[in-house]
Amino acid sequence: MDRWKGRVALVTGASVGIGAAIVKSLVQHGMKVVGCARNLEQIQNLAAECVRSGFSGTLFPYKCDLSVEDEVLSMFSSIKVQHQGIDVCINNAGLAFPEPLLSGKTSGWRTMMDVNVIALSVCTREAYQSMKERNINDGHIININSMSGHRVVNNSDVHFYTASKYAVTALTEGLRQELREAKTHIRATSISPGLVETELTYRLFSQNPEKAAATYKSIKCLQADDIANAVVYVLSAPPHVQIGDIQMRPVEQLT
Repeated sequence: MDRWKGRVALVTGASVGIGAAIVKSLVQHGMKVVGCARNLEQIQNLAAECVRSGFSGTLFPYKCDLSVEDEVLSMFSSIKVQHQGIDVCINNAGLAFPEPLLSGKTSGWRTMMDVNVIALSVCTREAYQSMKERNINDGHIININSMSGHRVVNNSDVHFYTASKYAVTALTEGLRQELREAKTHIRATSISPGLVETELTYRLFSQNPEKAAATYKSIKCLQADDIANAVVYVLSAPPHVQIGDIQMRPVEQLT
């Protein structure tokens, strides 16, 4: 990770869970990290925690609603002014609502697509343009995907969410191909965790918190730090090595 010291990373959905764990890990490794989310206070608290821990990097909190493109573009403009641009983009933000295909609300479907697919694509585009205009040839774009992007489980609550994650799988491979056609050495990676103990399942089952709790108690789940370690592994690979996809499950997870 030495070559990333002092360089700039953007992490979306940085306030809690996997995003917060990734932010802390990158700051610990000496990177300048712009952490964005709608809840600015939580990221500010995380920044203070990084300072107290004596990490060599710095976290810069940024308030942004990723479902609003103008806010995303404004964020990238601000990053350009303050930090020249970004070298690593980690698209971590994601949403899951229990909206089945036969009875789900269109608004819920749209919100999942806006954040899980469209915002990811906008951030990817703007990150690449930032790298291109500064002749950054070794940047990295990492999409935090899901095992739901590779198989369909028999649970109607997550079928639309699964479709959005299948899109992330396709987008990451499409990105890899476009980067090759552009004759750049910028890399693209998808990291696909199985069951992780984060707020996502509690939000998914907000009307039935006991169901979420039971899900996490059923097996030894992945922790947010496990995904952060995977990000460090990907970034640590030699520049000529492209890690396209990491699929990771709890050992006890069946599907």
